[in-house]
Amino acid sequence: MIRLSWTQPEDLVPHALVAARLDGIDVDDLAARWQAAGGPVTPPVTGATPLPAGDDVRALGVELLAELDRRPIPADLAAAEPDDLESIEQLAPNGSCQAPPVGRAADSAAPDVDPDRVHGAWVGRAAGCLLGKPVEKVGRVGIRAIAESTGNWPIASYFTAVGLDLEIAKAHPWNRRSAVNSLVENIDGMPEDDDMNFPLIVLGLVERHGEGITTDHVAQAWLDELPAGRVFTAERITYRNLLAGDEPDVAAVRGNPFTDWIGAQIRTDLYGWVAPGQPRRAARLAWTDARLSHRRNGVYGAMFVAAATSMALVADSVDDCIAAGLGVVPGGSRFAAAIRRGVELGRSDATDQAAIDMIYDEYGHLHWVHAINNSALCAFALARSGGDYETAITATVSGGWDTDSNGATVGSICGALAGASALPGRWTEPLRNRLATSVRGFDGIGFDDLTRRTIEAKLP
Repeated sequence: MIRLSWTQPEDLVPHALVAARLDGIDVDDLAARWQAAGGPVTPPVTGATPLPAGDDVRALGVELLAELDRRPIPADLAAAEPDDLESIEQLAPNGSCQAPPVGRAADSAAPDVDPDRVHGAWVGRAAGCLLGKPVEKVGRVGIRAIAESTGNWPIASYFTAVGLDLEIAKAHPWNRRSAVNSLVENIDGMPEDDDMNFPLIVLGLVERHGEGITTDHVAQAWLDELPAGRVFTAERITYRNLLAGDEPDVAAVRGNPFTDWIGAQIRTDLYGWVAPGQPRRAARLAWTDARLSHRRNGVYGAMFVAAATSMALVADSVDDCIAAGLGVVPGGSRFAAAIRRGVELGRSDATDQAAIDMIYDEYGHLHWVHAINNSALCAFALARSGGDYETAITATVSGGWDTDSNGATVGSICGALAGASALPGRWTEPLRNRLATSVRGFDGIGFDDLTRRTIEAKLP
């Protein structure tokens, strides 16, 4: 039997109860009703619960999800973490964004950009994603065990199964969808990944609509160009809601416990690439996109990444990219606090492993696809790397959680800072200038062609 994960009440209610409690909402009454009916209490780590629920439990789950949607978050949290763009910008630390350190106002015309840096952003994102693909869901303990068993610790190359101890392989199995095309022995170009599909969707949107992109445009592009089986968590719920007739403005908020998760921030690099040196402009486009499927911290992650990637094409320092990202999100949000904490640890004297231990101590209670814990890890890796590409992607992937998404994000930023010509060939050459995707019109495209199209799509 095929079960479409992340969609059934027995999969969603446990996550929704956790999400509500993280927001300080009292849901003990709903949890008691769910448990008394035999609903599963522990959220599935990935995808679906092992067995489908009966009709009565599913009916109750639908009722409880609707009730959870109606329960407001506490007023103080709502004030610190708004959803509307005007309020977000008012709460950003510097009015709306950190002014670019290169002497231009944040809203001045986009400067010319070095094609090598745009190319570096694309291949840097791809290689960082590829490094993390086979160990997504493995966990940091398993990642280290695999790497040590194959002589790749500290991580210095793509993962391999050659020489891997069979007991370790059994204890820490590869991501089953990715191991067939993302290990040293089977890499043949960049395989398909949702972290690479979304920049393609956005490139098409910018080519068609420029800065006039609306949330409706994003929704239509998903339905037209993105197979439903290639979206997960918040995006899958939103996709389902769109098909059920919800308008794009509200599709994110019906029965969706994943609005604070990482899905939106993997979609927004290209908004930065077409608005180089303009972090606020990039962040506004990211907000328009992210609100289709996410709210609050999930949206802030998308805005942070768009602003950081915007600066990465023109800045000299990774610190400038981090500052630009922090400049467009509410300073009192939990997301901003996580970024600041990651940066603090990255700049500290703690060893990599000690620093990551502290991140896990503080954020390890969150799901491995949540935006806040993953962003703290990315911020640590960026700060620790000082902008060095290899240090950034290996430190990020070593930390576990959403390894391919995090590797892609820090790889994009540090790849743009360095430029493609400066990136180590052991990371870029296996990509073979070829990207596989199910997004219509892009399968097999080269990163050189994507670079050209991105530069041509740059906003005036």
